[in-house]
Amino acid sequence: MRDTHTLLMALLLVGLAPVVCLAVLSVMSQQRPPLGVRGGRLAPCPRSPNCVSTQADDPDHAIAPLRFTGSADEARRRLRRALARLPRLTVVTETENYLHVEARSALFRFVDDVEFLIDPEAGLIHFRSASRVGWSDLGVNRRRMEQVRAAFVAEAMTPAE
Repeated sequence: MRDTHTLLMALLLVGLAPVVCLAVLSVMSQQRPPLGVRGGRLAPCPRSPNCVSTQADDPDHAIAPLRFTGSADEARRRLRRALARLPRLTVVTETENYLHVEARSALFRFVDDVEFLIDPEAGLIHFRSASRVGWSDLGVNRRRMEQVRAAFVAEAMTPAE
């Protein structure tokens, strides 16, 4: 009987350990890192594979920027409409040429930071999407930004109201 009790306690601890670790990481991800534009650039990606950026030089982190024609103001409005199409995204900061968005995971509410920098002269929207905690994101940031790209393109085809 004592061996059964010990085995059950061990199994319970082994089963709970990952959940507790994920909950701790979720709480840690609530702390916002320093973000923004410095010298006309977004922050570089860390060495970890949980970040993509249009301004990255290495292929593991690099992703193509969004292209637009017309004014930067219209591009920003179009980007806002595209972001509204996607779940669990919250605009935290918005200026004329910059947006900071928080993306939350459905289950543990992990927070990723997504930044957009509008370059009106080049007709580009640079972006960076990075997890606040952990090493790997299993490609979540790259997939999210491709979803943003698809929504941005779709907004160009949607008649203005």
